[in-house]
Amino acid sequence: MNKPRLTPTASQTVGPFFHLGLTGPRWVGRIAGPGVGGERVWLTCRVLDGDGIPVNDALIEIWQADAQGKYHHPEDPRPETGNAEFLGFGRQETDADGTCSFETVKPGCVPGPGKRFQAPHLNLSVFARGLLKRLTTRLYFSGDPANLDDPILALVPDERRETLLARELPARRGAWHFNIHLCGERETVFFDV
Repeated sequence: MNKPRLTPTASQTVGPFFHLGLTGPRWVGRIAGPGVGGERVWLTCRVLDGDGIPVNDALIEIWQADAQGKYHHPEDPRPETGNAEFLGFGRQETDADGTCSFETVKPGCVPGPGKRFQAPHLNLSVFARGLLKRLTTRLYFSGDPANLDDPILALVPDERRETLLARELPARRGAWHFNIHLCGERETVFFDV
């Protein structure tokens, strides 16, 4: 009896299929409800490819601390500040223009390496077609004085830090915009975690 010959095949790319199990009723655009204290933030993220073309089928996940710097997670050892309206997590798919939006509060400073505090930031994961693994980055708020002492941001070369800074829109206080470039000259800094 002859055994069938098995030939290895190339690995497949991921997506676009996020809408099947991770979006729609499972998307979370409001990370912090109206009853959560802190500085209100309306964030628009836009995902672009290396040619600057919007990626219309990406998925962005956000993890963040609350305004007091406490994560909504059992492994955060600090006392619970507690507010049921603060999820600390968001998930959105991008639209035809490559954008998605979140409503939240600006996070407080959180402990970091060497017991130094980290500047207010959001942790982002990006999933998109052609990626076998998620891309992980951070969003910092442009102009925040704590950025100067952030131990993680200090690891990023000066000329690349701009890729991690969200900009406040002048027309509306609390409205921020963040571009995520997947590759190319303006590629966002991604972290190997």
